[in-house]
Amino acid sequence: MTSAASHKLYYRIGEVAELLKINTSVLRFWETQFEQLKPQKSKTGQRLYSQRDLELAKQIQELLYREKLTIAGAKTRITPSRRTDPEEQEEQKKLLSHIKQELQKLRKILE
Repeated sequence: MTSAASHKLYYRIGEVAELLKINTSVLRFWETQFEQLKPQKSKTGQRLYSQRDLELAKQIQELLYREKLTIAGAKTRITPSRRTDPEEQEEQKKLLSHIKQELQKLRKILE
């Protein structure tokens, strides 16, 4: 990517496709599959990709084309756009700890 392109606030779909060397139809398909990829639309309906959208598209391309993941696999690898709050994270840790303890008990029974 050129230094001039890296300073833009928004990229049109054709520009993003050209930078990634893919068809615009691929980008439109990715928008339907990855909820995090939501470019804004201009008054005329032109898709406008932010720098964040461009980086996400690059990440999707990396996962699908270079790492050969499926769409489902790529979805699981992409970090969610919304972070869980600390209380929810703590609850998840407690639940996982409890599950671990139960599995260890089952393991001892089976041995």
